[in-house]
Amino acid sequence: MGSSRRTFVAGAVAAGGAVAIGGAPVPALAATRRRTAGRSVAVLGGGVAGLTAAHELAERGFAVTLYERRALGGKARSMDVPNSAKGGRKPLPAEHGFRFIPGIYHNLPDTMRRIPFPGNPNGVHDNLVAPREMMMARTGREDIRIPIPWPGHQPADLTLDDIRRALTAILETAAGLPAYETAYFVNRVLIFLTSCDERRDTTWERTPWWEFVRAERMSKDYQRLLAIGVTRNIVATKAEEASTRTVGTLGEAFVLNALGRGADGPPDRLLNAPTNEAWIDPWVDHLRDLGVDFRVGWTVREMKYDPATGKISAAMIEDPGGVRQTVIADHYVSALPVEHARRTWSAEMRAADPQLARCDKLRTDWMTGIQFYLTERTPILHGHLNCVDSPWSLTAIAQAQHWPDRDFPADYGDGTAADCLSVDISEWDKPGILYGKTAKQCTREEVAREVWAQLKAALNDTGKTVLRDSTLHSWFLDPGVDGIGTPNPTNEDELLIHPVGTLHNRPSAATKIPNFFLSGDYVSVDIDLATMEGANASARAAVNALLDRTGSTAPRCTVTPLFRPPEIEFLKRHDRARYRLGLRNALDVG
Repeated sequence: MGSSRRTFVAGAVAAGGAVAIGGAPVPALAATRRRTAGRSVAVLGGGVAGLTAAHELAERGFAVTLYERRALGGKARSMDVPNSAKGGRKPLPAEHGFRFIPGIYHNLPDTMRRIPFPGNPNGVHDNLVAPREMMMARTGREDIRIPIPWPGHQPADLTLDDIRRALTAILETAAGLPAYETAYFVNRVLIFLTSCDERRDTTWERTPWWEFVRAERMSKDYQRLLAIGVTRNIVATKAEEASTRTVGTLGEAFVLNALGRGADGPPDRLLNAPTNEAWIDPWVDHLRDLGVDFRVGWTVREMKYDPATGKISAAMIEDPGGVRQTVIADHYVSALPVEHARRTWSAEMRAADPQLARCDKLRTDWMTGIQFYLTERTPILHGHLNCVDSPWSLTAIAQAQHWPDRDFPADYGDGTAADCLSVDISEWDKPGILYGKTAKQCTREEVAREVWAQLKAALNDTGKTVLRDSTLHSWFLDPGVDGIGTPNPTNEDELLIHPVGTLHNRPSAATKIPNFFLSGDYVSVDIDLATMEGANASARAAVNALLDRTGSTAPRCTVTPLFRPPEIEFLKRHDRARYRLGLRNALDVG
């Protein structure tokens, strides 16, 4: 296989970068294919951004070769637990982190509708299912269980004890939050909602969320729920650092989604099977049908910049055999995560386009998943839970209940695991409750025991046993995490975080290098957060920039922004006038 790949690269160089497209073209795009024949694109990276770029380019007739160092799907993929399959079953399904596809997303769902899936009129999109509820799990207090009403969805069945616990949680929270604090927080939300874009992009981008909501002077419950909880679990950034613009923009979108405004679907959606089965594998199959050539196991090492032409002349890519190859194409779309992409950019490239240099200021942090396999279904709830008091900022979901076409013990593992409790760890730098160590200081086994203990502390704390040690079958921690418990822990899959000022360091998809484009969740798009939606939207923007640069007549990709309620636009116009006069928002009394 390595020899055939080297043969391909040599052929591409000899042919001036042309890449042959196999298979019959889609009839509706046949004319476009003829117009763009011979225009080759190297897509560097096979996560959501790279797959989206390849999809949009292939539909428009470009000859696309995609290079991925590890596995297609990137952080979004599911993976197999090694040596877990027995009796003809599939391996236990694992993942970097659980899927969350809210209704505020529009671009990613559009792509999913265009990926064929047997029996689904709307393709992979029909594999999305909507949980019926969510929960804020409090340690030492009743948990706040929140239904997610949506037309056509059946609410979760509740027992009398469930109702008692829900009312107790609401009253405890209300009692813990003084009325003036609630009123103050609502006022701050309205200030942001009515702020003009100029104020958001400057004042609120410079202001940490902690400062914006005046958390320092508020109660512990206020700080935990409305400052720390919101920022750590939504934008994976510490409240003391997180940009108010980022937190506010996403909070506004989620509230509007819950109200049914501008939504693609329910506020919370996930897939009805492991991610690769329900989405990634069908996507890759479809792209192969469109003619995309995949090179998996190829690692991008360096982009070659030619000062004479001002263009990228080649990509230096290491093949699976460890041999560095020169790959030449007409255009290059860098779809690598920012921490990997910027290693491939030379000083000459940074000088040619200063926005590449500004990417060095972007920060990443750890947000990584662990899965617990249980010998019985997990009676937590029908949706996601947020352990808001856990030191490691845990969020989780019990998955088997959402996979109606899968019999978990019959289909996966050794036949005794009946559920997968998938947990995301958002805080890796605070001490836990078992060992007094941070997650990075713990061994893999200690991380598993610590997370399990924090889950039980959040869920088994009010006289109801949800998790029992006797049901724990096994666990699996993302293999991208390495060296924890040693002085030099590493994580191959870090997440872009959003401290103040991040907005102004995020690059556009189009660079000043004419044949070089950026795609990834760090690229500046309307959704100001590192998400699959941001990755998808950035790929669309990159393809549009490429089409513009080449003078292509192919249709441009639709890039749908977050919904903006028209009824408050006049308030934002009023705020724009005040901002330009140097005045506060009219609702801002300090």
